[in-house]
Amino acid sequence: MHLAMLISTFVYFSQIGSQYKMMGLGNTELLLILFLILILFGGRQLPELAKSLGQATREFTSASRESLKQSEPKTEEEEKREAILIAARKMNIETEGRSIEDIAKDLVKATEKTK
Repeated sequence: MHLAMLISTFVYFSQIGSQYKMMGLGNTELLLILFLILILFGGRQLPELAKSLGQATREFTSASRESLKQSEPKTEEEEKREAILIAARKMNIETEGRSIEDIAKDLVKATEKTK
């Protein structure tokens, strides 16, 4: 059954056409690689191998996304800017296209009016 899946995969890639190559490999190279994998791991171990390869790919992808999120901590200036923008939005002060100084001045005026 697994051999049939490998053969159907090869047939699919061979029907795509010669202008499309998977990772720069032609049909003959793909067939040779699939045949070597079948010989090395056997038909029974292929599902386990595919499952572990999929898990490793998912873990690598999630780890790389996580590292991008935590790449650099915010500076004090960025934190102040973000706090001013959040406070201005809560008080319905227009922030679009304005400098942070103007927004801060309007924020001070708005807080003085509420006192």
